[in-house]
Amino acid sequence: MATETKSTKGDHVQIDMGSARRYLEKEGKTAASMDTLPEKFFEPFIMKGIQVDRIERGTIVCSFKVPPRLLNGGGFLHGGATATLVDLVGSAAILTVGAPTVGVSVEINVSYLDSAYPGEEVEIEAKALRVGKAVAVVSVEFRKKKTGKIIAQGRHTKYLALSSKL
Repeated sequence: MATETKSTKGDHVQIDMGSARRYLEKEGKTAASMDTLPEKFFEPFIMKGIQVDRIERGTIVCSFKVPPRLLNGGGFLHGGATATLVDLVGSAAILTVGAPTVGVSVEINVSYLDSAYPGEEVEIEAKALRVGKAVAVVSVEFRKKKTGKIIAQGRHTKYLALSSKL
């Protein structure tokens, strides 16, 4: 087991470097069960339960109840799930403008402003800010459906792959 001693203001603290490795490598039963998951598992895992409430040119509004499978260690909606929803719902907003493809991500940023807890209803609104020939930019906002309080705001830039003229 790798350990490191860190000194802060005269105090010596032992740090277990192996715990970081175990956290990331997911050895044992967890890793074995992950190997048995079907292909293309990730998107349906995140998207299951999403309801499209409104769709129009350049805008999509969805809602869902926060499921236990998308919680982090603190018991609220995982930031990674939020970022994935920025990607997926934002990409769908690009399609509403008539883009032939959703393209590939160039940049995603998310500001986390509040938490969403199991069973809480969340509304996601994605707006296409610009859809050009080569680049699209969308804004995605997460709100508590009951209060309208903003949970997270994201912006997603995508490169829209140009089709070959050959």
